[in-house]
Amino acid sequence: MKRLWTAILIIFATIFCAIHTKAQNKPEIEKNIVPVCVYKGDTIPALQIRNIYIYPEWKFKNNRERVRYNRLVRDVKKTLPIAKLVKQTIIETYELLQTLPDEQEKEKHLKAVEKGLKKQYMPMMRKMTFSQGKLLIKLIDRECDESAYGIIKAFMGPFKAGFYQAFAAMFGASLKKEYDPEGIDEMTERIIILVENGQL
Repeated sequence: MKRLWTAILIIFATIFCAIHTKAQNKPEIEKNIVPVCVYKGDTIPALQIRNIYIYPEWKFKNNRERVRYNRLVRDVKKTLPIAKLVKQTIIETYELLQTLPDEQEKEKHLKAVEKGLKKQYMPMMRKMTFSQGKLLIKLIDRECDESAYGIIKAFMGPFKAGFYQAFAAMFGASLKKEYDPEGIDEMTERIIILVENGQL
């Protein structure tokens, strides 16, 4: 019986020590630091709130237009990230080209970039529909403020730009297509703004 009381006493002592130690080693309360502004002696948190875009409801003449709109939303969501990636690649390539010592090194680097892009993105491009390909050409113009033809010409020369333009023309597309957010591409621009803002 004495052993039983001793065992119970040891168990209680162990539990008490564990609880006491845990209470002493409490983790510090996590502090979130936010920007503040002082207004009439009061310190007020100053948080940036995301813009919310509200457009009047788009009036569809018929069900066909609604289907076209839904397809355009799908295509924008698929091609916009690629257009943004193209812009980033152009910026990085341009910046790197500025550091290379001569034309031969620049040419070598551009060939490597072209080869890498083809390897990485050709499988993705092959899965695109024709309308997605045409939209991507326009979105590249929107993101880069330069047509796909102009970009290819600037980096790879007029011969390759002409070759790719002729290839696109065989399928009824044009690398010289420009993005018109206030005209023919008004619906596309509205979709892009809503997608970028996480509202669509």
